[in-house]
Amino acid sequence: MTCEACGGTRYSDEALSHTYKGKNIVDVLQLTIEEAKDFFDRPKIIKRINTLREVGLEYLTLGQTTSSLSGGEVQRLKLASHLKKEGQIYILDEPSLGLHAQDNDKLFDVFQKLVERGNSVIIIEHNVDFIAASDWVIELGPGGGKHGGEIIFEGTPEQMSPADTVTAKWLRD
Repeated sequence: MTCEACGGTRYSDEALSHTYKGKNIVDVLQLTIEEAKDFFDRPKIIKRINTLREVGLEYLTLGQTTSSLSGGEVQRLKLASHLKKEGQIYILDEPSLGLHAQDNDKLFDVFQKLVERGNSVIIIEHNVDFIAASDWVIELGPGGGKHGGEIIFEGTPEQMSPADTVTAKWLRD
């Protein structure tokens, strides 16, 4: 049911009467990250907005709850807060899951920036594009679940290509 007092905005009439550049708090929270980059002009805010854009989250709204985000979006949100750190180790579990190919490209760029800053990025991933772009691959198998757990390949993607593993077959294709 919609609240009769606030009309579902969660804010009082007094709070809604205050505006910034013609928008009240509800209007501002409905802006996407992409829209917010043109709306705000303070360097500190723009810097944070651009960080979210770098990790491919420009379509989220400023007021979006974290409970409404997918697992991949949550991982990218966490990554955004770490882009300026150095000497860290990041372990990600299937960060490409559910992403569009264009978002994968942005994610590649994020990982590359982390590595260029002296960080190590370890990714558990099934996406062949991510495997092909890796510096080092470790494939576990020979099967999944209780049929796996053994290292069946370790090396560069180039070294993996001729190998006789399931992943190598997909990498060749």
